[in-house]
Amino acid sequence: MRFNEKELVFLSRQPSERAAELGMRGPKKGDVVKRRVVKLIVNFLFYFRTDEDEPIGALLLEQCRVEREDQHAFSIVFLDEAERKYLFECDSQEQCVEWIDAIVKASYEFMRKNLVYYRTEIHRLTGKDPLEQYGISDETRFQVNSGLPPLPPPPT
Repeated sequence: MRFNEKELVFLSRQPSERAAELGMRGPKKGDVVKRRVVKLIVNFLFYFRTDEDEPIGALLLEQCRVEREDQHAFSIVFLDEAERKYLFECDSQEQCVEWIDAIVKASYEFMRKNLVYYRTEIHRLTGKDPLEQYGISDETRFQVNSGLPPLPPPPT
């Protein structure tokens, strides 16, 4: 996936859902843990040198797995690059849990699954498809593909 560098820098300056100075080790052999300012903005994890305003990198939090490494550390591994692991060290166990939770919830896939779940629940309770009024109820990305039956057509 390609990104425009100026757009990413602009996005990195937006208000973040979460930000902190964490220890971070990159995926290359020989990388050491360095203190980085880490900011979660939408589904990007930006990281900065502690004394700079422009990010030195960004991770798109899609198709990745977040794993707890120990009480104060977690890692991010991308499914198509399983050998590349980014390690993050937190100051406390609580901070580690909060970061993991926020990163998991930042992905498009997590948000899509929630939308499908709540759409199904609203339809079950009201008999109406809440997406129909927006003309997007038939779009593939909003369909349930988890073995559940499709939503019935709205009553006429």
